[in-house]
Amino acid sequence: MKHYFSLLFASLTFSAFAQTPIDVDKEFAFATKQYELMLKTHPDTTKFPQSTNPDGTIRDMKSDWWCSGFFGGSLWYLYERTKAPAMKDAAHKWSMAVAKEQDNTGTHDLGFMLYCPFGNGYRLTKNESYKPIMLTGAKSLSTRFDPKVGVIKSWNKFQNYTYPVIIDNMMNLELLFWAARESGNKRFRDIAITHADNTLKNHFRPDYSSYHVICYNPDGTVAAKKTAQGAADGSAWARGQAWGLYGYTVMYRETKDKKYLDQARHIADFYLNHPNLPADKIPYWDFNAPNLPNEERDASAGAITASALLELSTYGGPSAKTYYQSAVKMLQSLASPAYKANLGENNNFILKHSVGHKPGKSEVDTPIIYADYYFLEGLLRYDTLRKKPENKS
Repeated sequence: MKHYFSLLFASLTFSAFAQTPIDVDKEFAFATKQYELMLKTHPDTTKFPQSTNPDGTIRDMKSDWWCSGFFGGSLWYLYERTKAPAMKDAAHKWSMAVAKEQDNTGTHDLGFMLYCPFGNGYRLTKNESYKPIMLTGAKSLSTRFDPKVGVIKSWNKFQNYTYPVIIDNMMNLELLFWAARESGNKRFRDIAITHADNTLKNHFRPDYSSYHVICYNPDGTVAAKKTAQGAADGSAWARGQAWGLYGYTVMYRETKDKKYLDQARHIADFYLNHPNLPADKIPYWDFNAPNLPNEERDASAGAITASALLELSTYGGPSAKTYYQSAVKMLQSLASPAYKANLGENNNFILKHSVGHKPGKSEVDTPIIYADYYFLEGLLRYDTLRKKPENKS
């Protein structure tokens, strides 16, 4: 996610990867203005900006919603770029607003909720008060791991199944790796690896696309392979593919186990070579949605994928150039008027045209807070690569 910029790009040269550069200063200037407006409309830190309602009003959620950490995390990314004291203060305030969720054992999403804001905040400020919040959160997350099943339970129930695990859960493992390093408790790391290994074994099809939901029996065998937010049980839900790509890229960073790198590359290749991926590389909400090309795009999946591909490209291999150039294309598309809002519009979110849960008729073709977060993260990663002297072109 964030802690590795100085090491990650140490040995890679992208001088041959020249594309029309993205004006990162311009993008952050706009994003800062949008979020300054967002802050003015959100004086109450119990109401976290999430998306837009069907009637055009802003949809706010409480701190126990899985997306509550993304606003604070985005503010930290804006502070990282601008160094504005007011942005730092806002990022701290909105991070602390979600701190009470450290004791929440009813969700698997504590990585999103806590590590996105507090992980970034600690990286940028070394505020020691953030560490115990994340460590407690890691302990809470670990309570959802059953060693007999071998994975962290996502939801308490799905349909008639009592141990569902979603591909999204790969994104919460980074918190466990951080906690293992900081605490010296190897169990956090062991849980993350065991979960990733069983997800690798059970969640993917032969073409390296991913199911959304795997439902487990008490002995760890698979009871059913389903979807909640995808078009069908057997379809490739776009954001799910992005979560898997990002998650296994992180797994390789944290372990240097090549099987995770291979998996990330396979997922990337499935995604980028799919015949239903549009030319601007921002996917439809599901690669197998029933009414293509008359289906909504998902800017959030594009943003997550772009950020993941930039990191994946730094690990070399014959497709590194393709990963990098594809990520840049995605960011260029997202920064264009087709996906980026005008100042003061879009309820002050940065990006338009994301899809949360189309089968549930929720957050369809709307801004969503995590699209902004990963767009900003992708821009920072891109800028880090371009600013290395050997990478300038």
